[in-house]
Amino acid sequence: MRSPMVVCVLYPRFELLAALGDRRALLAEPVALAPEAWREQVVGEASAAAEAFGVVRGMRLGEAMSRCPGLRLVPPDPEGVRALWNGVLDRLESIGAEVESDSPGAAFFESAGLYGIHDGLDGVLAKARRSLGQAAGARVGAAPSRFAAHAAALQARPRRGRRTRVVEPRDVRGFLAPLPVALLRTRLELQALPEVLERLGIRTLGEVAELPSRAVAERFGHPGLLAHDLACGEDLPLVPRRPPEPVAERLDLPEAASGQQLERALDLLVARVLARRERRGRSLRALAVSARFVAGGTWRVAVTLRHASADPERILTALGPKLGELPAPAESLALEVEAFGPPAQDQGRLLDEAAAVRRARLGEAVRQARQAAGSEAAMKVLEVDPGSRVPERRAVLAPFPDAPAP
Repeated sequence: MRSPMVVCVLYPRFELLAALGDRRALLAEPVALAPEAWREQVVGEASAAAEAFGVVRGMRLGEAMSRCPGLRLVPPDPEGVRALWNGVLDRLESIGAEVESDSPGAAFFESAGLYGIHDGLDGVLAKARRSLGQAAGARVGAAPSRFAAHAAALQARPRRGRRTRVVEPRDVRGFLAPLPVALLRTRLELQALPEVLERLGIRTLGEVAELPSRAVAERFGHPGLLAHDLACGEDLPLVPRRPPEPVAERLDLPEAASGQQLERALDLLVARVLARRERRGRSLRALAVSARFVAGGTWRVAVTLRHASADPERILTALGPKLGELPAPAESLALEVEAFGPPAQDQGRLLDEAAAVRRARLGEAVRQARQAAGSEAAMKVLEVDPGSRVPERRAVLAPFPDAPAP
């Protein structure tokens, strides 16, 4: 039986492609992703034409513009990237693959469990390519380890008709040996190591593999040992992602909304998310606030709560300060649940017994009313812009929170 292999599906410059959308013809010109607001002022992914001028991801904006005066900056689109990449992962999971993905543009899965379903490795690779369709720039690599599979996918050349590169276990060390140590930057924990190795005259992965592991551990610690294992064709096992449970709400904003209006909009979104049936009484562990700008582009920030909660006030306290990071006027605001916590009943100990009983009874009444008359049977009035001359803008109806049962 054939040895287990790791399959890598790679989309070079995926974030740049998502931000360009229908303007992909600009890839022939020097373009790069603009720095994100409130983040370090470095450029994102760059086109091949920009890389020819020496512009690379992570370069300071001033240096990138001095190297390439004609460089065009494209606003990043984190919402679009997330939606497109989740679609790719869903298509891979539709063939039975358990997918791991640390960043958009690269996905990995073990092929051994799919051999019986798709008739061996060749059948798995063919099925994966068919599931991806005619996606531009998709490359597929297979090798015994995650790092080697990523390197194999980089060697694939779709334009030359070779969209897949397979490296057999017996050939993996020889395949990695001539590759540059800069390839180690594909691992987040090894971002700074290649530069140090190059200063010491170590240029290829083969030279890294020949170093004594004890000396590498003494000089570089854990990152050095990890780089040594990767250069030898070894890697950590994959950790597949958990199936997502998309729970999200979006609200269109009035023109030039700011300050109190944004806070009211966030309050309404939190109320809608807590009232969603998909929550099933669970608390919220991690959420993401996103916005679409009037002038184009999107913004997104994720927040992990210190303690999982279903209390609107606690959630608003954690999310409210993030609204101050909005870099431009937004036309819509969205809230998405990224991770759920334990059942919300676990938080009843934070309240006194009498208040918990009253809240439980109220929640049961709300649930019965919704079961009898529909989801809009229990609503509350939420002030949005009390000083507005337009009555419809002064207040809106929001779902009444469904309190947990005792």
